[in-house]
Amino acid sequence: MLYYLFSWLEKNYSIPGAGVFQYISFRMGMAVITSLIVTTVFGRRLIDYLRYKQVGETVRNLGLEGQMQKAGTPTMGGLIIILGILIPTLLFAKVGNIYVILMLITTIWLGAIGFLDDYIKVFKKNKEGLAGRFKIIGQVGLALIIGFTMYNNPDIVIQQEVKPPIKYDVPVEYHMNGNKQVLTQNIRSTKTTMPFYKNNEFDYSKVLKFLGKGYERYELIVFLFFVIVIITAVSNGANITDGIDGLATGTSAIIGVTLAILAYVSGNTFFANYLNIMYIPNSGELVVFAGAFVGACVGFLWYNSFPAQVFMGDTGSLAIGGIIAVFAIMIRKELMVPLLCGIFLLESLSVIMQVSWFKFTKRRFGEGKRVFLMAPLHHHYQKKGFHESKIVTRFWIIGILLAIMTIITLKLR
Repeated sequence: MLYYLFSWLEKNYSIPGAGVFQYISFRMGMAVITSLIVTTVFGRRLIDYLRYKQVGETVRNLGLEGQMQKAGTPTMGGLIIILGILIPTLLFAKVGNIYVILMLITTIWLGAIGFLDDYIKVFKKNKEGLAGRFKIIGQVGLALIIGFTMYNNPDIVIQQEVKPPIKYDVPVEYHMNGNKQVLTQNIRSTKTTMPFYKNNEFDYSKVLKFLGKGYERYELIVFLFFVIVIITAVSNGANITDGIDGLATGTSAIIGVTLAILAYVSGNTFFANYLNIMYIPNSGELVVFAGAFVGACVGFLWYNSFPAQVFMGDTGSLAIGGIIAVFAIMIRKELMVPLLCGIFLLESLSVIMQVSWFKFTKRRFGEGKRVFLMAPLHHHYQKKGFHESKIVTRFWIIGILLAIMTIITLKLR
């Protein structure tokens, strides 16, 4: 909103300094600062309100050190994160931008599903919360909205170098790629970034190439399948990772910084040409949203670091996981998610391995056996005697290394 206000003031009244709102970097910085203020200042009040309403965490005794001391800690703190994202985004981003609209829908949609789950647990005293199938339905529903919009919206395009004769009935432009002048078009496409692949670009329709001539007509089905898998996997992965103080929040902040960098270079024609990566017009506005997201995670960490004064609950964990997944899809970096979100992946795999092996050995030998002392993985290290803070710090370090590797893969072809 402020972007449009100051643009109008500059155009009609030539107010000094109003033009600074034209710069994405400035608005991103303001989004980070505002988000930090919202989460730290108003977060304290929300925590006090949750404590007053006795919205506390119910803790099962799993035999972990210090676990029972967390009983009664306010939960549903994900509301702090959501407010820390929405307020700065509405203030500083171009809210008419289709990418920003989709990110706002994602935040509210998954935040609402998580809130409903926490509400059932806390106020209805049902430890199971919202049934898993309803969560999946909600996640798949969001994925379908994102997928269909990405595929059909005329404002969601990529810039691609073309050579005569022109195949698509859309305007062409001349751009400089280094010292070379090239002919480009903005086209709708299901192309995405894929590390270690030719030119780092992969078209989803190629999955069905074995069908022969006309396989391209089914590309939407393949694209939707990948979108559904990525959104549900990352959203649930973040939910699983949120098991000890500060782990999911700090890891998400690291991922958010990385996504902001990727969005900036992908949405800037100079850097995209310099790095020889896919240029996505208008996607640079996502950097402002990413700034709000990182600021909200860091601000929430003020209260969520050990010993936690508040837990985010599913309200926060489902939302931040979905935000990361959809953001990656928006900038066409979703196939880099397994590397970038490696912590979420490891945590999820540890649960899958533990449950699968236990069921298999129980059916085969009559007694279930475990791969880990406890799953998810962070509980395994707790059982081994590591302190929560040490586990979280080491996972953050791994997350930083994975983030650096993700950025490096942009140049590995």
